[in-house]
Amino acid sequence: ALWGSALSITRYSIPEEMEEGSFVANLASDLGLDVRSLLERNAKLDVIHSKNYLDINKDTGELVIREKMDRESICMTKTTSCFLKMDVILSNPVRIFNIELEILDINDNAPVFRRKTMHLDVSEATPPGERFSLTNAVDADVGANSVKTYYLSESKYFSIDIQTGSDGSKYVDLVLDGKLDREECAIHNLILTAVDGGVPPRSGTASIIINVLDINDNAPTFSLPVFAVNVSENSPAGTVVMTLNATDLDEGTNAKLIYSYTLYTSEKTQELFSLDPQSGEIKVKGVIDYEESQSFEMYIQAQDRGANPLSGHCKVMVYVTDLNDNYPEVTIKSLKRSVAEDVSVGTLIAVVSVSDRDSGDNGAVDLHLNQQEALPFCLNKSSEGYFKLLVSKPLDREVKGKYDIKLIVTDRGFPALSENETITLEILDVNDNAPMFSQSFYTIHVMENNPPGALLTSLSAHDPDLNENQYLVYFIMEKEIVNMSMSMLFSINPENGDLYGLKTFDYEREKEFLFHIEARDSGVPPLSSNVTVHIVILDQNDNTPLIVSPWRAHGSVVEEVIPRSTEKGHLVAKVVAVDADSEQNARVTYQLLQISDSTLFSLDQYNGEIRTTRMFSYRDPRQQRLVVVAKDNGQPALSATVTIKISTVEHAMTFLETTELPLEYEVFTNLNLYLVIGLGAVSFLLLITILVIIVLKCQKPKPKAIKMPPANRNSLISQRSSTIADSTLISSDAYWYSLFLAETRKGKVVVRQPIIPKGAGYFVSSIPRSIGPSETTDSRASTLE
Repeated sequence: ALWGSALSITRYSIPEEMEEGSFVANLASDLGLDVRSLLERNAKLDVIHSKNYLDINKDTGELVIREKMDRESICMTKTTSCFLKMDVILSNPVRIFNIELEILDINDNAPVFRRKTMHLDVSEATPPGERFSLTNAVDADVGANSVKTYYLSESKYFSIDIQTGSDGSKYVDLVLDGKLDREECAIHNLILTAVDGGVPPRSGTASIIINVLDINDNAPTFSLPVFAVNVSENSPAGTVVMTLNATDLDEGTNAKLIYSYTLYTSEKTQELFSLDPQSGEIKVKGVIDYEESQSFEMYIQAQDRGANPLSGHCKVMVYVTDLNDNYPEVTIKSLKRSVAEDVSVGTLIAVVSVSDRDSGDNGAVDLHLNQQEALPFCLNKSSEGYFKLLVSKPLDREVKGKYDIKLIVTDRGFPALSENETITLEILDVNDNAPMFSQSFYTIHVMENNPPGALLTSLSAHDPDLNENQYLVYFIMEKEIVNMSMSMLFSINPENGDLYGLKTFDYEREKEFLFHIEARDSGVPPLSSNVTVHIVILDQNDNTPLIVSPWRAHGSVVEEVIPRSTEKGHLVAKVVAVDADSEQNARVTYQLLQISDSTLFSLDQYNGEIRTTRMFSYRDPRQQRLVVVAKDNGQPALSATVTIKISTVEHAMTFLETTELPLEYEVFTNLNLYLVIGLGAVSFLLLITILVIIVLKCQKPKPKAIKMPPANRNSLISQRSSTIADSTLISSDAYWYSLFLAETRKGKVVVRQPIIPKGAGYFVSSIPRSIGPSETTDSRASTLE
């Protein structure tokens, strides 16, 4: 009976997760028991194979939730129904009631993926339509609360395909819809969502990371097809020109690149530049010279290391930047090594070309002459890079016979470089300079009585020309003096200008000579110049004073008669002496050499006057004898003497001893001198007038010299004289002392005149202040003339 009653099972259904104390059922009522009996009979609840999640409220007879129940914990297996079996046991009497509590599933669990992240490796070469299995989501709930469907995040390459298993579970596959490109997208991140059928539905997500596997489907590429880079010439080896960086969208070995030159790159370029195959770095390897090549072309390829390697290409243009590393050059063309000094201004000396291998300002050059201000040359630009070197000023070889013309060319680079070239130009001599004497007037003093042929002086002229243009010949310009040529008086050495006297000169006859000496060079045509030479004859004391008063015959004694009653100071006689010399040599003083009575007479030493110093006494003899000496002032002194015999008479009448001269002799008076001078001047003017008329009529360049009357030995016309009007009487400091007493005696003129020795005479000279005797004629008449 007990087992029979126990076989009846009371079933209840409750949702899981009910709160504690929640009402399940009125157990007392359902079992037909009194509420009080539950307490009395000690009712208890026995849960079979499980934890006691329920409890009986004995006061009310209700079955309440003692602890929350989790269907998924109670029913470990995934079944559609989950029952919790328990027994209600009553005692007194014992009675057992079987109760089955069905725990209904609620959607309290979200779908869960076993792998939160799923990694897939898909080759980019995988064709569309390929399927990939994914891990399913698991939902602890059952029935409608379990996984109902899946959703995939948006993707143009992938989609999902949901499959339902025999047990109703849902399976999902990932389907490739489009062509993958790893270079476009190497990794695809997708979200897979599993949604159950509960209300409200729950979901769970998983991350799908699709790694697109690379294939070598991309060739390396450069950022530019052509690269341009500048590099300075003479860059040292190792200088980095540039670094190439090609890109390959592939990865791994498909993206590892090797750089190399292609066959289009010249060997010269490869010799000058190195290319690192790993880094793509281009460096300078050789010497880069802008003047040899201004640019280089490099054809470079970048090749990957894929199984089927692909390559990309680019072109690198390397432009060489010019440095000022080349000196400018000067080239001399059409050079004249020598020019004559008389070339005209503007004469071309040379054509100069300049160049510089550099470019720009480094290749722009300027040409100039060193110290151009001091040079008679200039540069004239004729065309680009060409200059003419011209004569800019008249040349003079005598100023400078050779020029070192330094041409300096400088470029405009920084720092500037320069080069120079020197042209040596020789100036050829032309006969453009006449000989020049050091003086324009030479005064040469020559002592008289010189030996014939003696060297007087040496005249030297200088000609700054060269060779035959400076070889000089000296000669005396002809001039006649008293029918005597200058070449008869003087001689000059034609080679060295030594001047010689050809005769012995006598100061008393010739006091000076004035002539010209010409120096002529041997050029073509010859040039000449002349100099005036003034020969001055110096006087020697070679003439003895000549006593001219009182006049006496040769060897005779002069007699003077005076009255004895003569007073003191009476002029007894006057001694007059003349000296043909000049200056000190002609200065005559008088002394008493012998005297009878020194107390009776005195002699003035300067004027030669003899006077009485006292009156005569009866004791004094009737005749007195005096010897007077006339001495010049030369060295050594020369002298002459005269003896005067003085006789005294008692009566006052005195008779002068006279010398009778023939009637034909004329007295030499001042009036006669003036008449002679006037007559000579008129005659000379008449001759000159006739000469001029003859020249004009005959038109002859050189008229014949007018012959002068033969000169006697008493006179000499100097070369300086042209007219007799300029002449003066010789011995201006000496004079004639004569006493003239005229009376008619037998039809003759009786003249008191000193005795003139034979051979003494005087001459007329045109040289002012000239003094000196000359040879005289034998006749006293010509002397007086």
